[in-house]
Amino acid sequence: MNDKTETQAQDEEQNFPDSHIGEMAWIDLSVQNAGEIKDFYQEVIGWQSEAVSMGDYDDYAMNSPETGEAITGICHAKGVNSDLPATWMPYFIVADIEHSTAQVSAQGGELLTPIKSMGNDKYVVLKDPAGAICALYQKASN
Repeated sequence: MNDKTETQAQDEEQNFPDSHIGEMAWIDLSVQNAGEIKDFYQEVIGWQSEAVSMGDYDDYAMNSPETGEAITGICHAKGVNSDLPATWMPYFIVADIEHSTAQVSAQGGELLTPIKSMGNDKYVVLKDPAGAICALYQKASN
């Protein structure tokens, strides 16, 4: 999820410690009505939700009904998530977010957000030349 405390972000980092450059680390959906949409996906897919406190509201980790592992997140479009589109957004791991961000514009893409922090990690949302939206994610250890 995007708008986390440092402790929550560090806990989430443990969900993909073996991820490598170029792989998808996570996928999130940020919407105005996260509670309703969380219920939709629980019924349609079978995911089990787990509330993640964001202070004055909860976002949701959506967990596998078979393993209990977090699969995705459904977030409220509030705070640092307020500028995110209501679309499933994959987060792809990059080695150097500053270099990758510079390449977005050079290759005909568009940055939709500035580089943001999640704990010690960094991410940025972009639109590629075809109009598809994704995020680049740099783990602190990279």
